Amino acid sequence: MGLCHGKSIDHHLPTQSQNPAIPIEKDSTTSNSHPADKTSDIPFYSPSPLRSFFKNSPANSANSSVTSTPLRFFKRPFPPPSPAKHIKSLLARRHGSVKPNEASIPEGHEVVIGLDKNFGYSNHFVAHYELGEEVGRGHFGYTCLAKGKKGNFKAHDVAVKVIPKSKMSTAIAIEDVRREVKILRALTGHKNLVQFYDSYEDDDNVYIVMELCKGGELLDRILSRGGKYSEEDAKEVMVQILSVVAFCHLQGVVHRDLKPENFLYLSKDAKSPLKAIDFGLSDYVKPDERLNDIVGSAYYVAPEVLHRSYGTEADMWSIGVIAYILLCGSRPFWSRTESGIFRAVLKADPSFDEGPWPNLSPDALDFVKRLLNKDYRKRLTAAQALSHPWLAGHPDTKVPLDMIVYRQVKAYICSSSLRRSALGALARTLSVSQLAYVREQFNLLGPNKSGYITMQNFKTALTKNVTEAMKDSRVTEYINVVSSLQHRKMDFEEFCASAISVHQLVGIQTWEEHARSAYELFEKDGNRPIRIEELASVCIPFTSFP
Repeated sequence: MGLCHGKSIDHHLPTQSQNPAIPIEKDSTTSNSHPADKTSDIPFYSPSPLRSFFKNSPANSANSSVTSTPLRFFKRPFPPPSPAKHIKSLLARRHGSVKPNEASIPEGHEVVIGLDKNFGYSNHFVAHYELGEEVGRGHFGYTCLAKGKKGNFKAHDVAVKVIPKSKMSTAIAIEDVRREVKILRALTGHKNLVQFYDSYEDDDNVYIVMELCKGGELLDRILSRGGKYSEEDAKEVMVQILSVVAFCHLQGVVHRDLKPENFLYLSKDAKSPLKAIDFGLSDYVKPDERLNDIVGSAYYVAPEVLHRSYGTEADMWSIGVIAYILLCGSRPFWSRTESGIFRAVLKADPSFDEGPWPNLSPDALDFVKRLLNKDYRKRLTAAQALSHPWLAGHPDTKVPLDMIVYRQVKAYICSSSLRRSALGALARTLSVSQLAYVREQFNLLGPNKSGYITMQNFKTALTKNVTEAMKDSRVTEYINVVSSLQHRKMDFEEFCASAISVHQLVGIQTWEEHARSAYELFEKDGNRPIRIEELASVCIPFTSFP
């Protein structure tokens, strides 16, 4: 479920109607035309209905020269349909929350007859916990304080998310709840993720018992500061957000609804840790797969989500929006309507001209821009963002293993010797600071004393981070494929060539300099064309690869 909305941003940030948490699907429209209907060059022409059905029609009069209904002319075309209508329509179909006169025609896989709402959770919630006051309400559930009666949490305060079964009127809604519990159970343990304790159910509700966070939402703290953070304070927030998101992405879990309302502080203390909550829209995704259902919240949704083909990169866009808000106090994309927000996300570029952006550090500006890149291939991953110069010196920064390295190395091994040579040339143009992230990843793979790694290192390194979520997302299957590839051992130089992303290099300002320098490594005579002999001399070291 997890479609829980926080408070909308008040006057410190531009106001707008409450963001829908959006599963969206495109509605297909069909038109039925009669074979006898004549086409017309006049726009919005509508032919008359069948005459025999309407006895009083002027077209049936013997003395009438009328052959059709009078044409209707419009001064301007009809406006395009609002994307917001599609959002609300699919949201209703997904979770069954429709009014009697607004119900859509059910599709085959959404028939609600005979739904099994038995999750197999313990039914002794009342015996273990006493519910208290409500502290938050979302679209399909609400959160209450509770106190343990017995067991490990006797006399301890906890938070309980209550999801009424009456609102689970589709199979999709039931699966959303089941997956949310499964993901929380598998991922619990990270210091910046709300701790999951247990799940219960009865005839009326599902109860998810979690750690109680008393410090309020990140959104509340943003507003209490007048909508602006200093760079140092913003770093504190971003390091914690990126840390938990990098952990989730490594497990093959994409959150899909990252926003300030979905991060809570454990206590009121200024140095309290930040906790990610609400995994109701989360899903599993393999490194080489794409998702196509549109979910999220309007202000934070990534362009590729609206295009219905995305992966973990969509979370990084949402983090970029949060970083933008933290540093300048306003949203990068804003409109008075949901449709306007989506158009801005797809077409508009965020403004970096007005204050405080000219007064911020170049690294902070580059960090936000590289997260808000509309091309997801050029966007930083969570691990790369933690390695960015803006955050690299922060004492709490710890760069984790990054799944994009596995994808890049797999593509490298399967490439031609020419492409390997080109990647090697590009890698040799990068500075030590630009290769800091690659060095971190190489060290995490555990090279031997001679400074080499084998394909087995890739599997061994990942097993240190494995959880049940990684098995459910089938990431382990992908890793088995990578580790089984036939390739000799790699040193750091070759690993640099295999791990860099050309798309991400194209996204940096110095790309042309790197490309020219790499070209000059091939073209040695200074006559601009690359001769066969020059190409062969560079490719020789790579031709021995399997």
